Amino acid sequence: MSEDGASYRAAGVDYDALDAGKRLAMAKALSTSSLLHARGGRALDASRGEPAFVFELGGQAFAFVVEGLGTKSVVARQVLEGQGLNRFADVAYDTVAAILNDLCCVGALPLVVNAYFATGASEWYLELERAGALLEGWRRACADAGCVWGGGESPSLPGLLEEKDIELAGAAVGVVPEGRSPILGEELGPGDEIVLVASSGLHANGASLARLVAGRLERGYATELSDGETLGEALLEPSVMYVGLVAALLDADVRVTYISHVTGHGLLKLMRPPRPLTYRIERLPAVPAVLDFLVEQAGLDPQAAYCTFNMGAGYALYCAAGDGEKIVAIAQSLGLSAAVAGRVEEGPRQVILEPVGVRFSGAQLELSAQPT
Repeated sequence: MSEDGASYRAAGVDYDALDAGKRLAMAKALSTSSLLHARGGRALDASRGEPAFVFELGGQAFAFVVEGLGTKSVVARQVLEGQGLNRFADVAYDTVAAILNDLCCVGALPLVVNAYFATGASEWYLELERAGALLEGWRRACADAGCVWGGGESPSLPGLLEEKDIELAGAAVGVVPEGRSPILGEELGPGDEIVLVASSGLHANGASLARLVAGRLERGYATELSDGETLGEALLEPSVMYVGLVAALLDADVRVTYISHVTGHGLLKLMRPPRPLTYRIERLPAVPAVLDFLVEQAGLDPQAAYCTFNMGAGYALYCAAGDGEKIVAIAQSLGLSAAVAGRVEEGPRQVILEPVGVRFSGAQLELSAQPT
């Protein structure tokens, strides 16, 4: 399929429409920035459009983010019903990872995470094994990230959500370590290196298309992949939590100039900074078997595949020339796979993925950019 995003729109997700709405919301939000002065704070408007909003208070920089899992909890429910596998701990972990991986993109480390569990009926929690797994997965993710689970909200929304499903989301507050500045891409420039850190598979984006593919298969989520896992098991592999990596980099002698969480839009996210720069990738990570399978079944060409799924790259770290190998070494010491994949160049805003012959132009990324 040559039209970027066509398969995803068929699954009910239209990023073009979503991002147009995001830009309007951004403009409205920007008009409120001056109100923070009354509380003794200051909004960092350069963070508008970044994965987390940054503000200053009492001489300290803080970050705030709200994020949701999307429809991956539906996959967990369907796998439990069809295969008897309870993976709700993993989708809870996924949700916290999605929230905190975004938060860390601006150079903040998490302090508090709050949960939002919305169900179609309060009876959802009567299945104690499922509910217990969900809560333990959330707790474990907070422990792995070294932050507090502060509380949350668990509304019952009959008529808005299906009785058998749960919507998972949350919010987090983090702090930029003392002596550090927020990472907002202001120091990003030509010559910087790009390190790609491997994903574990689907992560938190692409579940709508994955469900569409599974629905077309004779054995559905029980379909066996080339590595021996079933599709359902592979889709629910927990996301990688990159908080520990960012914390280690902030402690190290490494100049990180930008961080991008590779989520919706896939590797289009490599040009998230709204600046006229070219991001050339000469080395790509191995593609997980589950993503290879989804690409094949959905009939995606490389252009569409790499702007839909993460294709094995979960996090992108930009750094001063020569620091890339330091980042790789730190990542590997934490058990993560990473490689210096490319560099930033002078030129138009675009991403060039040399190994697969793909080029994305800036016009293709309908992004929540800072309004001018």
